[in-house]
Amino acid sequence: MSLAVILLAAGASRRMGGIDKLTQPVRGQPLLRDRAEMVLASDVASPVIVVLPPNKPARARALEGLTVHRVTNGQAASGMASSIRAGVRALPETADAALIMVADMPDLAVDDLRQMAQAHQATPQAILRATTENGAPGNPVLFPRAYFHALSGLEGEQTGRVVLQRFADSVMPVPLPGERARLDLDTPEAWAAWREANPE
Repeated sequence: MSLAVILLAAGASRRMGGIDKLTQPVRGQPLLRDRAEMVLASDVASPVIVVLPPNKPARARALEGLTVHRVTNGQAASGMASSIRAGVRALPETADAALIMVADMPDLAVDDLRQMAQAHQATPQAILRATTENGAPGNPVLFPRAYFHALSGLEGEQTGRVVLQRFADSVMPVPLPGERARLDLDTPEAWAAWREANPE
């Protein structure tokens, strides 16, 4: 079975007051690099595709030296759908499934991705959605190849949630520890709270 990862890193930091959240330091390096290194360390997927915007060179620099496949999404400003489409277009024909994750979730860990990959091996036809340990839906989400066409049809501000709703009967939850599957750093307040709970 061949699994690829699409790491979405082309979105704007609309609620960060002009600060680029993906280049903020986490564990001594930019958040984007930290997340890409975590994916690579999990050793669950190849390739690891990182979707980037055309106008944020610091994000590209954060990935220097890493064995990831960079994809520039020239339509990033149009919404999340264009980044998902760009990532899906970059998937190799050998990919049986794609794990789609956003790059601003600092607590997802190697073991979480391995758990998702193991669940895919056990149920290869299911869409797998990570949840909190209490069952609240979150990210990442693993889509088998059968759903790549639906992902490629997303538009504007649509996200993978549209596909999850359309094929709800095929979605299987994968509980991860704590709140890892829902915690993202999308506002200054979220960053402050996370840094207080995770002092360097």
